[in-house]
Amino acid sequence: MTAIKHALQRDIFTPNDERLLSIVNVCKAGKKKKNCFLCATVTTERPVQVNVVKVKKSDKGDFYKRQIAWALRDLAVVDAKDAIKENPEFDLHFEKIYKWVASSTAEKNAFISCIWKLNQRYLRKKIDFVNVSSQLLEESVPSGENQSVTGGDEEAVDEYQELNAREEQDIEIMMEGCEYAISNAEAFAEKLSRELQVLDGANIQSIMASEKQVNILMKLLDEALKEVDQIEFKLSSYEEMLQSVKEQMDQISESNHLIHLSNTNNVKLLSEIEFLVNHMDLAKGHIKALQEGDLASSRGIEACTNAADALLQCMNVALRPGHDMLHAVKQQQQRFSDLREQFARRLASHLNNVFVQQGHDQSSTLAQHSIELTLPNHHPFHRDLLRYAKLMEWLKSTDYGKYEGLTKNYMDYLSRLYEREIKDFFEVAKIKMTGTTKESKKFGLHGSSGKLTGSTSSLNKLTVQSSGSRRSQSSSLLDMGNMSASDLDVADRTKFDKIFEQVLSELEPLCLAEQDFISKFFKLQQHQNIPGTVTETEDLDGGMLSRQYSSGVLQSISSEKDMIRQMMIKIFRCIEPELNNLIALGDKIDSFNSLYMLVKMSHHVWTAQNVDPASFLSTTLGNVLVTVKRNFDKCISNQIRQMEEVKISKKSKVGILPFVAEFEEFAGLAESIFKNAERRGDLDKAYIKLIRGVFVNVEKVANESQKTPRDVVMMENFHHIFATLSRLKISCLEAEKKEAKQKYTDHLQSYVIYSLGQPLEKLNHFFEGVEARVAQGIREEEVSYQLAFNKQELRKVIKEYPGKEVKKGLDNLYKKVDKHLCEEENLLQVVWHSMQDEFIRQYKHFEGLIARCYPGSGVTMEFTIQDILDYCSSIAQSH
Repeated sequence: MTAIKHALQRDIFTPNDERLLSIVNVCKAGKKKKNCFLCATVTTERPVQVNVVKVKKSDKGDFYKRQIAWALRDLAVVDAKDAIKENPEFDLHFEKIYKWVASSTAEKNAFISCIWKLNQRYLRKKIDFVNVSSQLLEESVPSGENQSVTGGDEEAVDEYQELNAREEQDIEIMMEGCEYAISNAEAFAEKLSRELQVLDGANIQSIMASEKQVNILMKLLDEALKEVDQIEFKLSSYEEMLQSVKEQMDQISESNHLIHLSNTNNVKLLSEIEFLVNHMDLAKGHIKALQEGDLASSRGIEACTNAADALLQCMNVALRPGHDMLHAVKQQQQRFSDLREQFARRLASHLNNVFVQQGHDQSSTLAQHSIELTLPNHHPFHRDLLRYAKLMEWLKSTDYGKYEGLTKNYMDYLSRLYEREIKDFFEVAKIKMTGTTKESKKFGLHGSSGKLTGSTSSLNKLTVQSSGSRRSQSSSLLDMGNMSASDLDVADRTKFDKIFEQVLSELEPLCLAEQDFISKFFKLQQHQNIPGTVTETEDLDGGMLSRQYSSGVLQSISSEKDMIRQMMIKIFRCIEPELNNLIALGDKIDSFNSLYMLVKMSHHVWTAQNVDPASFLSTTLGNVLVTVKRNFDKCISNQIRQMEEVKISKKSKVGILPFVAEFEEFAGLAESIFKNAERRGDLDKAYIKLIRGVFVNVEKVANESQKTPRDVVMMENFHHIFATLSRLKISCLEAEKKEAKQKYTDHLQSYVIYSLGQPLEKLNHFFEGVEARVAQGIREEEVSYQLAFNKQELRKVIKEYPGKEVKKGLDNLYKKVDKHLCEEENLLQVVWHSMQDEFIRQYKHFEGLIARCYPGSGVTMEFTIQDILDYCSSIAQSH
């Protein structure tokens, strides 16, 4: 076993830097006996790795190969099967259970003991040793309380030590010298012993011979010690000298440190003083500008602006910790506060005076604008005030109370000014809408010395008097010229359209210019919200827009954009009521004016919303647009109501109904107005309502008509509607156009058939009876055998209608149709041609019945188709 152990160490474990500590020859339990070796090994390098290796003899030769290795730390249980009786079987529990049978119980016990020692020394892991004799484990533990387990283990581990290469070579030389007489081991050992004694003797003699050299060496060592003592004495004296030098150097170092610290403090102090001087020193020129600067001249404004900015920088300087405790800093801050307060008062007072002066200057120019439909231009005033924009920004950031007071005063002065200008502007617009100055005086509008004094109440009187129908107003003005009523309506509406457009065109740039000025002058962003949570409050009576922050100190609106809008509402608060009054006047003058207003107002709202959907102009025009749309809907509803209230004369022809003609007028006017308009959808909805009302009420009037046949009323009016829709080509009414054409065609056919039953009345009745017999089941050729429908009766009926009589009947029919139809629609020839075609169709139908029911009788009509054509043509020409 020792030779095998040596071979395994050399061939397998040495190349892997491992030492073999224990080996057991085993085979697997219950299987064919294939022997192998289980080896317990440790690595020679740190940290030590302990393994259990399975080694098997190769099938191809006599050498061994490493088959599998397990780390000892993975071993959970060692089961020796029986702790009392000798049993070569044992189990090792790794990831699974391996069952082995050792070649002998002694080898098994030695291997298990080695495993236990290795575990105690390297792992200290709790491996369960089951069925292992406690005596076997105790033998591995050395006696003595203070001796560790590893002490006895080291001897066991080191009992085998491999020979190195030199030792192997020496042994081989020695064995060669003995001629490999290994067979006589005792003689060989004896020889070795003798040689060892010889070597020991030689060593002793060599030591005794070297005693003299040892004495010489000892003497030299004594001398060396004396030299060392001298050196140590000198070093001690040097150390004492250096100690005094060190104390002096420490004092110098401490002095240098204090000097450096003093210099550092002086530099820092100088830096702090320079900082305060550079950032908190206001030039004398700036102080003079703030106290006495001219706020009326451009140069003075610029100087004051620069001084205010410099003051703001000084006040807003970020002081370093401790600066605010300095008396000089406190004095300078107080001086800055006084300067700020003094200049803020002076600036606010000057700007208030400018606002007041502007009101007086603009009032003096109102007279020249009162005659023309234009609004005064505020650009020069805005230009002059914008010079103060930077100062307003400074005031806003330094003294918000005075800034807010200026805002309130500006709104108060400008709202009164704009109210006078806008009211006079709308008075002029109303006068131009209602006609000449002479007519305006009649309605209570007076012009005096070029200045308007007309009031809204006088205009209300005008609108009440002009609230009659557009027809009556137009007819009352026919004497003024040679224009027709419709031409006068068109002229009035065109004039109203131009005036209304001019009103909107004047208001729009005025509002936009004022809003732009407010944004620039008061430094309010139109498209950027102020950060923070704020609440919007408005007090139009007091004229105060305030801010309230969450702390409750200030009232606030939600954003600067909202503040601009609220200022615009206060300044232009009269625009919306005046626009509504103007719209009401236009609607009372002519309800069709709502079409013009809807288109114009929609366009201006669309334009304003593209610029800024939340602006004052967009919101105001949007509100007014709602009123205009309401008036438009009211106009449509009134027209439908007028249709329902139409009463026709019982003694005259109906003709084209008034509301049908009015629909044509409305549609023509609307198409010309709404061409390329933004709110085409509103018109299409109105069209649908109106056309359905027209259809329903035409049928209602036709049913009530006594003088004119129902079919004629339906035919003429639906023909007129169809012609109107075909001419105007209204896309949303295509279905109604087809319906109108169908109704016209149906009632034309119905009227023609009804009318043609009268000229050949007896003949019609006779053949109706013939068709009734055929319908009852009598064969056509047997009808002539019926007593009431024989050939003699047929000849008698035909003789009653000779060509002369037929022509007379057709002539009477033409006259009757002429009485039924109106001249405006000019449908007489169309109806007469349809009657001719229907008469010929009936003639052919009668001839066919004669040929089928009276074959071979030789009975024919007294007139031919050519005679019918001649009669109809002659009658039409004679009339």
